Amino acid sequence: MDVQTQAITRPTWGNALAQPATEFGLTPLPLLSGHIPQGLRGTLYRNGPGRLQRGGQRVGHWFDGDGAVLAVHFTDNGATGTYRYVQTQAYQQEAAQNRFLFPNYGMSAPGLLWERWGKPVKNAANTSVLALPNKLLTLWEGGQPHALDLQTLETLGLDDLGQLQSDFAYSAHPKVDPATGDIFNFGVKAGLNAQLYLYRSDATGKILQHNQIPLKGVPLIHDFVMAGAYLIFFIPPVRLNLLPAALGLTSFSDALEWKPSLGTDILVIDRQSLTLVSRATTEAWFQWHFSNGFVEPQGTIAIDFVRYADFYSTNQYLKEVATGKTQTTAKGELWRVQLDPQTAKVKQIQLLIDQHCEFPLVPNQFVGEDSRYTYLSCYRPGQKLGEDLLGAIALYDHQQDTLTVADLGENRYPTEPIHVVDANNPEGGWILTVVYDGGTHESEVWIYQCDRLHEEPICKLGLPSVIPMGFHGTWKPA
Repeated sequence: MDVQTQAITRPTWGNALAQPATEFGLTPLPLLSGHIPQGLRGTLYRNGPGRLQRGGQRVGHWFDGDGAVLAVHFTDNGATGTYRYVQTQAYQQEAAQNRFLFPNYGMSAPGLLWERWGKPVKNAANTSVLALPNKLLTLWEGGQPHALDLQTLETLGLDDLGQLQSDFAYSAHPKVDPATGDIFNFGVKAGLNAQLYLYRSDATGKILQHNQIPLKGVPLIHDFVMAGAYLIFFIPPVRLNLLPAALGLTSFSDALEWKPSLGTDILVIDRQSLTLVSRATTEAWFQWHFSNGFVEPQGTIAIDFVRYADFYSTNQYLKEVATGKTQTTAKGELWRVQLDPQTAKVKQIQLLIDQHCEFPLVPNQFVGEDSRYTYLSCYRPGQKLGEDLLGAIALYDHQQDTLTVADLGENRYPTEPIHVVDANNPEGGWILTVVYDGGTHESEVWIYQCDRLHEEPICKLGLPSVIPMGFHGTWKPA
């Protein structure tokens, strides 16, 4: 089948992933409509898989794509952008040979069994970003972060944050205390005696404190949540069948087993000491992402997250994304769990949004505290579950129990909405998203007023090349 025929048979969003993304250096971005707000000064960073093929071979899973970072700088003179692949050592080696060489989440290493034995998993550096005062970290939960130059996105190399050993992981979802600037994160060390490593860093990223907690088997833990004085982990009943993955007989994705009889483990951690407060088991579910958590007046902890009924369906759907065409139904809904921090026992669980959604977040100043608003990605009216990517962003008002959807129009696909506080008015702010337009095969930056997603964007900026749909981003104020 030729490329033209493939483009016809796949959905329009698949065209954004069909070819490796094209890098561009620092470039002034044209104003397509509206104006850049006066109080919007700083940089939007976004990370995601930019290359899903090499040497004629496609990756095995969306998570395998090589990380590429977009930076959009907003200044008094307008907006400029740059887009660069993270120059990991594995990326450079594979580029030199124009073929995949390493195992990854959804791929085994090429070659015969004895050639695959002992090959390290490729650090794809493709999941998220953490903006520090003097560098940008690209995060991938299976290893150390890579540091990039904040302005040019030049890759500076692996970063141990002062304490990380070479085989230690630093996850893609750190939480930043809005009051102190302290950064909390974790990593899972696989093996026969798997450990959950906990880290506290200062605002520069330097690790000041760490601890480890034994785990049952080797679970898949993608995210956690900060809630007041606590760090909370939900550990779904997914376990890695370690031997075939370690021997290179199968990919890590295919070696992950859904075991609902184990239930979901809940760990409550004291974030001052990084020690375990309580642990309990509840019903089975799977989640990739949390929205937020906070301590309620009565002392219970409320935690919002996107819940799936099982692991296999969502993992299969994400695997299919890499092919440019999906068919597996995997519905994630926003739920709230209330639990007792002293026992980790669930007191109540309720459904907040009864429609498919993902990438939930709250404004940074409310991380770990009660937030009236949650922003997320969802479907626009008419989209079919399992056959499409998320085509809208939305605002959920917890007080009014209402969902306001920004319908971007047919064949447009936004990234995770990033909230930015108005530097001139802390009560106001904006939502930034990078939009792929499948009708024109172009990417743009759209800016909404944060409380008016039902209205047109106040600004649209053009980008020099297509930015494939990715995962997570962040904002760094000027």
